[in-house]
Amino acid sequence: MEFNTNFILGCSAIGAGLAVIAGIGPGVGQGIAAGYAANAVGRNPGAKSDITGTMLLGQAVAETTGLYGLLIAMILIFVKPLAK
Repeated sequence: MEFNTNFILGCSAIGAGLAVIAGIGPGVGQGIAAGYAANAVGRNPGAKSDITGTMLLGQAVAETTGLYGLLIAMILIFVKPLAK
């Protein structure tokens, strides 16, 4: 059974859209982390550098899932799935 070219390209576009949704999670997580870090600095200003460093490391790790979703979306959109 052979699929239509438009069907395959449409499925690639839908998959790319779903992959971009992966950016919501890191955005929410980084916002929560920044809020808790600001709260912690407010309670203990002397530990600002330690809190900031830990927060930035955690946000960098959290951002990787969003970047992976973006990478998958770009691959699905720009790589020709039907090239022979």
